[in-house]
Order: sequence, then structure tokens, then C-alpha cells
Amino acid sequence: MARAYQRYLKLERNFTANTVEAYMRDLQKLLRYLEGEGVQPTEVKLEQLQHFAASLHDLGIGARSQCRILSGVRSFYRFLLLDGWIENDPTELLESPQMSDHLPEVLSTKEVDMLEASIDLSKWEGHRNRAIIEVLFSCGLRVSELTHLKLSNLYLDDEFLRVEGKGRKERLVPISQRAIHELQFWFQDRDQMDNIKPGEEDYVFLNRRGAHLTRTMILIMIKRLAEVAGIHKTVSPHTLRHSFATALLEGGADLRVIQAMLGHESISTTEIYTHIDTHTLRQEILEHHPRNLKYRPEALAQEEA
Repeated sequence: MARAYQRYLKLERNFTANTVEAYMRDLQKLLRYLEGEGVQPTEVKLEQLQHFAASLHDLGIGARSQCRILSGVRSFYRFLLLDGWIENDPTELLESPQMSDHLPEVLSTKEVDMLEASIDLSKWEGHRNRAIIEVLFSCGLRVSELTHLKLSNLYLDDEFLRVEGKGRKERLVPISQRAIHELQFWFQDRDQMDNIKPGEEDYVFLNRRGAHLTRTMILIMIKRLAEVAGIHKTVSPHTLRHSFATALLEGGADLRVIQAMLGHESISTTEIYTHIDTHTLRQEILEHHPRNLKYRPEALAQEEA
């Protein structure tokens, strides 16, 4: 049953290997729970799924991860229904925990510059790492999209990248002149490599051994740079993606444009960036609302004069 579901995700849903692995990993959580309860997956009731959902909370799993796991559970039971394993979907009334709408932590442009300035360009990987930071921040790529970026998908003369996102869906993403500039520095170093492994020749970003970088390698690199730069925030490759989207929104970009750039299927996913923190909102009102203008220090000083 699980293997049939795995084939369905790969062949019919056309999910990437990483996505299929994540779905199967989450499914195993449910299957282990049901095994402990002595319940077959095809005989499960809504109440038992609710108990499973409660167990996720008891284990200390965050609301966002709970939502992801339960989304996978719904996908599994939709497959069982379509494939004739069950007659009714027990997940129809299964609710997910409420998600908070806080904006993920972001870096300012100045902080991104600090990250790049902390890179030692005398080291072999220096220009490569600067190019990675700049491409993540300038293009808003997911880290998986960056690790699988190919030379054949670069259209630098036209200032575009072709990216393969979730569900193997392709999109064109504009790339800034600054990012192109950093890539060209990296390519000078990359062209000197004589140990590129067979099958890895088309990957943009390589390690010293001539293989393409992994997500973990990039995560470790960015965390170390943040520490060296003195940035006291929780920084990851995804932070740069959030920073990209936030910078676009603050610059006046339309939400639909940001959605297309990020490769979000639903506009609701992109709408998280519209939440302005209360401090910023208060400052905007104090500075621009006519009821407040006359009470600003400079206005009072003019009245007294």
C-alpha cells in the first residue's frame, strides 16, 4: 500500500525525489502510530486520526510541521480512495492546527551586504559563496532550486534563470546585474577545476571534489557567515528567500508578481508578506497621518516661534 502510494506520488503527481521522500517520511509517522494502536490504515476512523494529530502536539511538533504532516495524511487517504482501497475518506473533517501569521525573520539589504563582506575571497570557495548569497537574495530561490541550478538554465545575456520548482514546475526568474557579476567571478574559479565528476558538469555550484552542493552544505555555510558577520538572527537559506520577497513588497511590487517570482501555487502563501509589524504601522501613522503632523516636534517649534 505504501509502495503503491510512493509510485503514485512519483509517477502521477510528478513530485521530485525530495518531495516524495518527505511525504513518505510523514506517512511513516502515521503508520507507526496506527500500528501501536492495532489499527489498519484502511480501517481508520476520524476519531483515531484526531488522536494522532493530538499526539503530534504532545511530541512538541510545531503547528507548521503538524499542518504539513496532516496534509500528507489527507493526500494518502485521497490516494486510497481513488485507488479503491477505501470507500470513504476519513480525513474529510480532519482539522489542522491554527497557524500564526507572523512574518518569518528577514535580513535587511545592509545585513545581506554584511554576510557577503564576511566572506574571505582569498579562499577557494570565496567567490562561489558570494555568488550563492547574491543569487538567493536577488532571485528568491529555494535552496533546492539553487543546488539543482544548471549552467544550461542560465540566460545571463537576457538576465533570466530557468528554475525547476516544486512538482517539477518550471518558471523564469529575473536575475540582477549584481548577481550576474558575482557569478562571473565564480565562473573564473570554476573554469580552473579539473576534477569535476562525470554527470556534474552542468551544475552551477560545485564543491572542492567536483560534485554539486547539497542543501546541508549551504545551510552550514550561511550560518557560519552570519556568525562571523555578527548577525544575531536565526539565518538560513530560506531567510534570504523571505528577505527577497519582503524587499520586493516594501519596494511596491504587486503581490501577484511576487507570487510568480517565488513559484507559489496559491496567492494565500504569498500573503504572509503583507503583515506589517505593529511598530512599523505605528511609525507610519505618526509620520504621515494629518492628525499627528501638527504635534510633531518641528511643527510645535514653528508655532512657538
